[in-house]
Amino acid sequence: MNDSLKTLLVIAFLALILWNLGAGLYYLLVDKGESKRTVNALTRRIGLSVALILLVVLAIWMGWITPHGVNPG
Repeated sequence: MNDSLKTLLVIAFLALILWNLGAGLYYLLVDKGESKRTVNALTRRIGLSVALILLVVLAIWMGWITPHGVNPG
């Protein structure tokens, strides 16, 4: 897997996380606590965040990506 595809995958996960965060805010304002759409959107956001973290850990463990410091000098 090339570097641009890895970057695109992480950016797609982050975009979905932000989308669900925005959906949660929208449902919070529109529904005024009368439905579970806010809870569902925020639950999906947490699930996607955990999946992204596990994917990064797996990729490091498998050697697909290599971590580096902020200022490797």
